Amino acid sequence: MRILLLNALLLAATATPALAAEAAQATEPVNLLSPHGGLMFWTLAIFLVLLVVLSKFAFKPILAAVEAREHHLQSMLDEATRDREQAAALLAEQQAALTAARGDAQKFIADSRAAAEKIRQDLLEQTRQEQQAILERARGEIAVETERAVATLRREAVDLAIAGAGKVIARNLDDAENRRIIDGYLASLTPAGR
Repeated sequence: MRILLLNALLLAATATPALAAEAAQATEPVNLLSPHGGLMFWTLAIFLVLLVVLSKFAFKPILAAVEAREHHLQSMLDEATRDREQAAALLAEQQAALTAARGDAQKFIADSRAAAEKIRQDLLEQTRQEQQAILERARGEIAVETERAVATLRREAVDLAIAGAGKVIARNLDDAENRRIIDGYLASLTPAGR
């Protein structure tokens, strides 16, 4: 409020001499480039008064506002710099974690492949062993069946030979003795491992 009153007083004080000078020169043409002492004096006086008033009442608040704004902008720039540095650190941390996760995933895949290959080899070996066991069992069963068949054939051959010999030979020999003689003969005919 005080500034408005002061400005109004200054305006009134400066306007009065300017109006008086204008009325006096109204009859003469005005040359704007020629210096006029009174006009220069009042212009300089108004400028100095306005400078004093502005320096007393306006410059300090304006400078304080500019400095406050400057401090605020600087603090925002500092905060933005800190945020950028934190973001860069977080990004580096995330990239390191991602790299570690990729390494772990590759290791896990390699371990899984190795385990799968080992399981496959174990299954192949187990299958080979089972196949070998089945073959051995089959060979054993074949050998047993062969021996049974040979034994059955021997018995049948002995029985046939005894029956035939009993009819051909009129001599009375008992069955046990006939069997023993034919078994010995057949054993001499067959190879030694059977």
